[in-house]
Amino acid sequence: MNPVFLSIVLPCLNEARTLAVCIRKAQAYLSSLTARGLEGEVIIADNGSTDGSRQVAASLGARVVEANKLGYGNALRAGIKVARGRYVVMADSDDSYDLLALDAFVSALEDGNDLVIGNRFAGGIERGAMPPLHRYFGNPFLAVVGRLFFKSPIRDFYCGLRGFDRGAILGLGLRAPGMEFALEMIIKASIRGLRITEVPTTLSPDGRDRPPHLKSWRDGWRSLRLYLLMCPRWLFLYPGLGLGLVSGAVSLVLIYTNVQVGPVNFAYHSLILTSALTSVGVQSVFFWAFARCIAVQKGLLLPDPIFDRLRLILSLERCVALGAIMIIGGLVAALYALYAWYELAFGEIMGARLIKFVCGASVLTVLGFQLIFSSFLLQLIDQTSEVLDQADDEDVNNLLESGKILAE
Repeated sequence: MNPVFLSIVLPCLNEARTLAVCIRKAQAYLSSLTARGLEGEVIIADNGSTDGSRQVAASLGARVVEANKLGYGNALRAGIKVARGRYVVMADSDDSYDLLALDAFVSALEDGNDLVIGNRFAGGIERGAMPPLHRYFGNPFLAVVGRLFFKSPIRDFYCGLRGFDRGAILGLGLRAPGMEFALEMIIKASIRGLRITEVPTTLSPDGRDRPPHLKSWRDGWRSLRLYLLMCPRWLFLYPGLGLGLVSGAVSLVLIYTNVQVGPVNFAYHSLILTSALTSVGVQSVFFWAFARCIAVQKGLLLPDPIFDRLRLILSLERCVALGAIMIIGGLVAALYALYAWYELAFGEIMGARLIKFVCGASVLTVLGFQLIFSSFLLQLIDQTSEVLDQADDEDVNNLLESGKILAE
């Protein structure tokens, strides 16, 4: 049997109305490849259809694979897993994409690209094919955020027609169960440095007689959530740095003097709030460090040399020493404030000077403990990684020893 060149995978959930048209178009395109001596196959990844979709697919000679778990991503993952082709083209089963016009995708794959995404905005969106909310807000917004977060060249992140090298995409370990699977593919491919390109494609109104499976606000939130989880610097680092630096600077100013802006006087009342926000900002940066270390361990993010060098500079011992100095400074300021209060016979505190000392003492103490505790947690994460690496090495050695025994 000749090796399969291209597998066309169509996820399906009650698509009997349009499935036959999609399969025939896919088969017609594969017939054009046969003239070049290239084999192909059509795979229907069924997601629990109850309208006879599986019977339609089987009667037309398509391979049918059942995805046990509901969800767009689960269906596609099941189809990609059993595909025999070196390359895979995935598309929806609603006849909204032209499966006769796949030459641009195949050519881009043969040119060495790992992932080829259709661009509906460049190819043309027919009237009524995409809701205005998606066309003018949802898709453009997700594309802008995706390019900003992940330095991806893609401008149509949610296009359902795409081709890819099967081995390269399987190596990404895609896990998203629902519609965000399409985003996860682009995000992880961008993070891993795969070759990605776009080709124009058209979008036609689907042939369904029912509402689409996509839920605008629910799936939009899931998409944004995935962006943030896959890019902890935008979730934790940048907001934390901004909040910590601005609040910290304002706190320093308010400790030394009040600030008058028109009729509003910012004094120790405002200092209490900015001090708390400074602590929140610093903790957010620590969360970024935790998230990054864990993401690298799980293979979600690649190691960053700059982050690794920073970790070496800010070792556990140095962070503990710096944290201890901050705690001692805070306690000294707190003792001074206590003594000043004692001088007042623990009575009512008049003026802002003593309260400002208490705020400064609180911030120093809290930040000191945050630094120490966070440093120990990062060290624990590193130790977990080393244990896992050691366990992997032992498994390899055991396999090698078993091989020697079998060879003997």
